[in-house]
Parts: sequence; structure tokens; C-alpha cells
Amino acid sequence: MSPLNRRSQGKAGEDLAAHFLEQSGLKILERNFRFERGEIDLIAEEGEELVFVEVKARRSNAFGAPEDAVTEKKQEQVHAVAEGYLFLHDIDDRPCRFDIVAIEYRNGTAEIHHIRDAF
Repeated sequence: MSPLNRRSQGKAGEDLAAHFLEQSGLKILERNFRFERGEIDLIAEEGEELVFVEVKARRSNAFGAPEDAVTEKKQEQVHAVAEGYLFLHDIDDRPCRFDIVAIEYRNGTAEIHHIRDAF
């Protein structure tokens, strides 16, 4: 798959995840927030809680479930970027959590699994 196709597939997955989260009552604050060398796909809020979301989409589970791609190294990167977000927005007393939205495409249908407090 070319980088352009991978990028458009990633954006489609993020669009789907953002819509799903909004329908679940979360408010999307940021998309593709970059800090230094890392990125967080979605930053949302649910009540007073900030939610940092990693989105993973797969067309098959030949290489495992989408959420399996959120390795320990990726989790550390997301934590570091979240700290950057908190610093830049002068936030030091707000509860935060880290979620994964895993999307599997099966028979032309997207199955979405929202994992709260994933890491």
C-alpha cells in the first residue's frame, strides 16, 4: 500500500473514530495534535476528564487485533505528547485517561471497539 493510500486510510479511520466518540458523548478538542516528534490522533473530553485517543484500523487480523499495534513504545510516545499538550495549555489539575479506538473492517463493515483506560 502506498504512503498516500495509508494516509487516506488512516484519516478515514480517525474520522470514523471521532464520529463514534462524539456519538458516545465525548467532545473532540484536537485532531492529529503534534508535539516534538510525536502525535496523538484525537484529544477529547468527557465531563472534566481529558481523553487522549490512539486510533488503529486494520483490514484483517492477520497481524493481530488493531489494538495490539499500540506497543509499549507507542504508549510512551503518546504519554510524552500528552504531557506536551498539558504543558502548552497550562493544565495541571485535570484528570486524564488514555483510550484506544480499534477499527476492524469486515465484509465492508467497520467494527469499532472503544477501549477506555487502555494504558
